Amino acid sequence: MEREAVLEPALIEPPRRRALDDGPAVLVVNTRSRSGREAFEKARAALADRGVPLVESYALSRTERLEHVLERMTQLGARRILVGGGDGTLSCVVAKLLGRDVTLGVLPLGTGNDFARSLGIPADVEAACDVIANGYTARVDVGLANGRPFLNAASLGLATAIAKRLTKRLKQRAGKLAYPVAAAAEVKDLQHFHVRIQADNEELELDALQLVVGNGRYHGAGNVVSKDSQLDDRRLHVYAITAPSAANGREGTGLGQLQDVATLARVALSLRSGEHEDHPAVTSLRAVRLYVEADPVQEVNADGELVGHTPMRFEVAPAALRVYAPAPS
Repeated sequence: MEREAVLEPALIEPPRRRALDDGPAVLVVNTRSRSGREAFEKARAALADRGVPLVESYALSRTERLEHVLERMTQLGARRILVGGGDGTLSCVVAKLLGRDVTLGVLPLGTGNDFARSLGIPADVEAACDVIANGYTARVDVGLANGRPFLNAASLGLATAIAKRLTKRLKQRAGKLAYPVAAAAEVKDLQHFHVRIQADNEELELDALQLVVGNGRYHGAGNVVSKDSQLDDRRLHVYAITAPSAANGREGTGLGQLQDVATLARVALSLRSGEHEDHPAVTSLRAVRLYVEADPVQEVNADGELVGHTPMRFEVAPAALRVYAPAPS
């Protein structure tokens, strides 16, 4: 079921320009990210080789320290903040960069790296440094969940349960398999919830297994939010996987549980291609603003981090972030 808000046409991709002089650059690497510790020295050397001078560089393991460094560097006039880490690190960084004349450089060192994937930034450290050195930038939207910035997606239900299970140890040991491992562990306790969504000028209610509110194109380590979602289209793309057990009166039964799991499995198979929106159990919509209530109350995960509980308001900050991106093809 597709619901479309009336909005200006989306761009095919974020328009990109080449910045000739962005001023002093600072490198900050989260050494708690999956490959952060070994990437720090490699990134410093690669940037130097490419003529990107660093006024300061930091290898940090604590979020509080990361936030302090970013605040101090931006106050001192740093114009280029180059960050190595996963999506959770980048989401934390964005909160400090909004409203400032700063360009973000991304070195994708996490498990999912969905923001880099949405931009087309390669996972290899040296290739990501090439993107920064080439100097092309794009303006992208930032999602807000009760005012807290996120780049990729916020979610309720199964995706949040998976995020809670994705411990640092699991990510380090399982790598890209961490997501399917965590998902398999959570499915046995699958529970649906009733959700009411106010989207721009319309409202809908449904019983859902998972609700995803996307700002970017990808979430969950490469799952597609929507085939036509872009980082600069000034809207949120939303999909919900509904629970067949609630629709046919079998909720709370063993057969109902099997139906829900089977539906989730079929939808999951199409998430990589974006074909999930064609599944009859999926409801999708687009909107500039959303207000979401759930019964029972649901925890909300944004870019892999738990950010609060429902009710929650979601909106878009259009073109709020300048970021290095690959040169236009």
